[in-house]
Amino acid sequence: MIFKLFIDKSCPEEVIANVHKRTPLINEIERLVLQDSMSDSIPGYLDDEITILEICDIECFATESDRTYAIYRDGRKYLIHKRLYELESILPSDFDRISRSAIANRKKISRLKVQLSGAVDAVFKCGYVECISRRCFAELRKRYGL
Repeated sequence: MIFKLFIDKSCPEEVIANVHKRTPLINEIERLVLQDSMSDSIPGYLDDEITILEICDIECFATESDRTYAIYRDGRKYLIHKRLYELESILPSDFDRISRSAIANRKKISRLKVQLSGAVDAVFKCGYVECISRRCFAELRKRYGL
């Protein structure tokens, strides 16, 4: 592998990697490069539009059919081109894993709803409902004294 670094204050910053295949090292390099650029917003895809979503206005990230979606404050589901584990490493501390298939913004949870079966649902301000797994709920109870 060849590494080249050019420092030129007059050019915009960009990182270009020519690789033969995606590896864990490449994933880590991508995460590090995008960590600074994604601190405030993330691109979301809805039909044929790309919208820049403010991270603080995202209520939940959830997966359906091997796709990751951001549930935004208006209740719309935007497709995100990242996996949950990638998002988990770059999101601010307001976001907590609530199941294998969801990461929630705890500031956007309006209430917790207990089902007769003992399951707990997180109801978000936009009306979206996501089930909290028992394991994650136990961890959240310890962390926040619920």
